[in-house]
Amino acid sequence: MTTKATYTVPGGIHPKYHKELARDRELETPTMPVLLKVSMSQHLGAPAQPTVAKGNTVLRGQRIGEPAGFISAAVHAPTSGIVKAVNTAPTATGAVAASIDIEPDGEDKVDPGLQGNANWQQTNPEDLISAVADCGIAGMGGAGFPTHVKLSPPPGKTIDTLIVNGAECEPYLTADYRLMLEQPERIVEGISIIQHILGVKTVRIAIEDNKPEAIKEMERAASKLHGDIKIVELNTEYPQGAEKQQIYAVTGQEVPSGGLPMDIGALVENVGTAAAIRDAVIDGKPLTERVTTITGVPLQRPSNVVARIGTPISHLVEFCGGVNNSACKLICGGPMMGFAIASEELATTKTTSGILFLAKSQVTAFSSTPCISCGRCVEGCPMRLVPSELSQFIEAEDYEAAEAMNLLDCIECGCCAFQCPATRPLVQHMRRGKAEAMLRRKREQAEKK
Repeated sequence: MTTKATYTVPGGIHPKYHKELARDRELETPTMPVLLKVSMSQHLGAPAQPTVAKGNTVLRGQRIGEPAGFISAAVHAPTSGIVKAVNTAPTATGAVAASIDIEPDGEDKVDPGLQGNANWQQTNPEDLISAVADCGIAGMGGAGFPTHVKLSPPPGKTIDTLIVNGAECEPYLTADYRLMLEQPERIVEGISIIQHILGVKTVRIAIEDNKPEAIKEMERAASKLHGDIKIVELNTEYPQGAEKQQIYAVTGQEVPSGGLPMDIGALVENVGTAAAIRDAVIDGKPLTERVTTITGVPLQRPSNVVARIGTPISHLVEFCGGVNNSACKLICGGPMMGFAIASEELATTKTTSGILFLAKSQVTAFSSTPCISCGRCVEGCPMRLVPSELSQFIEAEDYEAAEAMNLLDCIECGCCAFQCPATRPLVQHMRRGKAEAMLRRKREQAEKK
């Protein structure tokens, strides 16, 4: 059932992975914090709209945020308690969004209206998609794309290959690894549900070859699946977990520029998302908790925790024994695609795969020099772009020229910046350029109306 990846992804890098810090730590459940801070913006698309007010009593799993459009997701109370405030708060990206503060009552009472479906095999796929939407499931391996949208390809788009992403190529992070090792049956049941929804027979579970224990457990659990099922052993290389790169490594097909995986009949779901789909359909359980890796050299006890959404980072750090005086930088996510954050008071969301502390010895003062045209960023780019030229167009604010060079295909993986001997802020340039290009497109569309 296990096979090696047939195709080699272009570009890519080999950073130090440091997964040994937390990889052997079994999943733990932290104590409940005194206050949960639940953001309405923890998925790609429009933030949810709060549906509760200060002083309201809520139950675990009760909807407290309504989706504000098709590309949006519902948000639910992580526990029972009292709404102490409905305000705004910063997210890990620096944006400001509505947020609901909940004071737990210690009883963790579940909303009695939540109903599971043990007979999902006999249920209409549209009803299962509605269950996924009702439970606010969003992608748990990246940007948090609302899952019900992914499971609803438009007419004319047929999904024939499901790829389940267990690569976890980001350094330090081991949340998906522990989930595959400890709860593979949850993942496999979620895969079965996705198969039923989409009518897909071909399933590829993609895992990097530095996780042999996870490969073994997933192979055992996946033996219960029906259809053309294979575990695909990927080479350990960053960014093997990126959607388009994984599709190519597994199938040899390339997603067209500006296109989506469904354009070539593929769908990629993270292992954590598959497990959350299982919980939503079978148990009627909204996404109110997730596995998160709390790690880093300065941390006393790196851990993998099953934390409620909205848990302040400070609470998880305390649960892990705190950090020593060498702590210098705090990152939400991993070192390649995560965001540096200024405060431990930020709270976890559906997409918080990791919290990383870096020591002073691991962080150098930022300095940048002009491009020396060495081409290393081009060699490392998995999207076959020319980051050096794109960066210079963006610095010159020539966003039209950058867009013409396929700027919007950039996946912001950080390979270019990792390779750059001039330490140019290439990823930041790409993010700025993409944001400006999208604003320009919106202005042009508005002018046509």
